[in-house]
Parts: sequence; C-alpha cells; structure tokens
Amino acid sequence: MELYHAAALGVVQGLTEFLPVSSSGHLVLFQNLFGFREPEILFDISLHIGTLLAIFVFFFKDLQRISSALFSSSTWSGKNTPLWEKLCRTPETRFLGLIFVGTVPTVLIGLLIKPMAEKIFSSTLVVGSMLLVTGVLLWFTRAIKKTGRDEARLTIWDALRIGAVQGAAILPGLSRSGTTIAVGLFAGLDRETAARYSFLLSIPAIVGALVLESSGAVASGFPPASIILLGMSVAAVVGYAALAILIRLVKKGDLHVFAPYCWLLGLLSIAVSF
Repeated sequence: MELYHAAALGVVQGLTEFLPVSSSGHLVLFQNLFGFREPEILFDISLHIGTLLAIFVFFFKDLQRISSALFSSSTWSGKNTPLWEKLCRTPETRFLGLIFVGTVPTVLIGLLIKPMAEKIFSSTLVVGSMLLVTGVLLWFTRAIKKTGRDEARLTIWDALRIGAVQGAAILPGLSRSGTTIAVGLFAGLDRETAARYSFLLSIPAIVGALVLESSGAVASGFPPASIILLGMSVAAVVGYAALAILIRLVKKGDLHVFAPYCWLLGLLSIAVSF
C-alpha cells in the first residue's frame, strides 16, 4: 500500500463513518466497481481509531463532565441505594447509564445478525436495498418538528430502540449514524439530544468492534508505521470535519439532504448487482 492509498482510505473512512451514507456500503461498492481490496486488519483498525479520536475530541467537554460525575464520591454514596438511583443523581451519570442500556440491544442484535451480515457483505443488491431504506428514513425526518424532549427526558425505552437500530446497522448499506439519529427524532427527542446520544452511544460499539477485530490483526501482517499513522491522522481530521458538518445539519433540520445521495447510490448498487 502506498501513502496516497492510505490517505485516500482515511478520507473515505472519515467521511462515511459519520455522514449518514454507510461506510460499509461504500466499501462493498469500491470493492465491486474498482477492484478495491479490503485493507489489512491492522490498517483498518487504525482508521477506526482515527474516527474514534474524532468523536473524543468533538465531544470532549461532554465526556469530561460525564467522567467527573462518574468518579465523584457523592454519586456512589449510600450503601442501600439501588445502582440506577445512584446513576440518576446527576444528568451526566444518568446519560451514561442510558448509553449502557442502549449498548445491550446493540450487542445482542449485532451478534444475532453478524453471521448473516458477513455472508451478504459483498452483495451489492443488499447494499443497494439498505441504502434505499436509509434514504427513506432520512427523508422522513423532514416532518420532524424542531422542538422535542431534551436529554433530561431521554428514557430507557428510547435507549433500547436506538440501541437496537445501531445493532441492525451492521448490515452493509444501513447507515449507523443516519438510522440512529432518525429513530431518535421519530421517538420525539430534540435534534441535539438525538445527535449527541447517537454518537456517544457509538463509542462502546466501536471499541467493542475494534477489540474483536484486533484478534486477527497479527496474522494479517503489519503495514509500515508511516502508512498507519497517515491513515489514522487523515481519518481523524476528516472525521472531525464530517462530524461537525453533520451535527450542524441535524440542528438545522436538514438531515434529509443526504437522502437523494443514498437513493442514487442505492440504485447504482442494485444495477451493479444485475
């Protein structure tokens, strides 16, 4: 792999990981249309670490507040107080608790459909169909009103629904960010809460996926350090920019602008399958 390959893959990862257009769907299309070879596992991990760093930097203040509340002794005082009541003592730890709640269906559904997703990963027909579904969900967010429930009124039921959709997004072509934000909006959350919860919920999912993926990293070989660092850096910088753009569009109520792109790419994918 050359340096320009690493940079190009970093750009693709940074853009498609956060913009609601499905990173896995683009990978399948690139493989089928351009003979694009899936990158070595260690390099792929470095790209995901880059986009994970982008989330940490973008939501640094939120994560800092959550960490401060989590490690505060006042949060855990009271021997006979139930765990959930302790978590609900501050808005930050309650939000963290709901991230854990949302992670449960993500893991269960992700593990359930993972074998099927692996079998159909190279299917451009499936990618195209899921991109069309993503586009429809994005398009219907146009009807969502600006007002909605804020973080304080985020419920366990909201977390379970959004977490379930995140698990289903293992299917190629189904955008994780697009579907989770859309479902949050459909559930009645305000735009900022839906976006923040979606991306903070993605952290344990990405970390878990990286841990599972790393088991085969050694066997796949080690790319040069320059390749890894360049890919990771580009993915982080481009990912941060894409994340900032998406958050701004969500707050303006313009998530639907990505729907036509998903539809066009979905139709192209279906056409390629025939």
